[in-house]
Amino acid sequence: MSNYSLEVTQLTKYFGRRLIFSNLNFRFVDNGIYGISGPNGSGKSTLVKILAGIIGANKGKVTHSINGNEIIEEKIHNHIGFVSPYLILYEEFSAEENLMMFAKIRGVEYNKQRVDYLFEKFLLLKRKDDFVKTYSSGMKQRLKFIFALMHSPQLIILDEPTSNLDDEGKNSVYEIIREEGQNNIVLIASNERNDLELCSETIFLENYKQITG
Repeated sequence: MSNYSLEVTQLTKYFGRRLIFSNLNFRFVDNGIYGISGPNGSGKSTLVKILAGIIGANKGKVTHSINGNEIIEEKIHNHIGFVSPYLILYEEFSAEENLMMFAKIRGVEYNKQRVDYLFEKFLLLKRKDDFVKTYSSGMKQRLKFIFALMHSPQLIILDEPTSNLDDEGKNSVYEIIREEGQNNIVLIASNERNDLELCSETIFLENYKQITG
């Protein structure tokens, strides 16, 4: 079981003069599934990029901790799994080759047993040696989940996790989200009702559109 915590304090983000969100505060200290909701353009993807350390905020702080100790910025990526529409896959390589390159770039061990378990969970085991260019959009989306989970992260951030998935794909994703949420923090950014029904608590970004203080 993970002793991971995520705390956001007075977080504010602008793009130019456009306010995305202001004075956002929340803290997740218990394993489980949590949501970030809002209409298209409300800042969901911006927020998860900030949480993952991809972009910065204009004001405020994001604190990642494990066992009560704050994780330094350079090490945060070791603890995070991130699924997003903008993750780039190498089309001319097989799915497994993509994962092996990812592990090498990350500097983590390639755990074949863990990866094969995920291939099976996401219904891709028989296609793991096929070139990614032969994959459908739904298969590519499921492969992104394997990227995110292969190193057993304690914080799993999912941006629009069920986009491009059929019902079978969604069910496999929901099953593993529930499984991961038992031992880790899972954060879902979505405006899909079925996605958010998995969440015990949801942050509504439309509540953070005014400057205060």
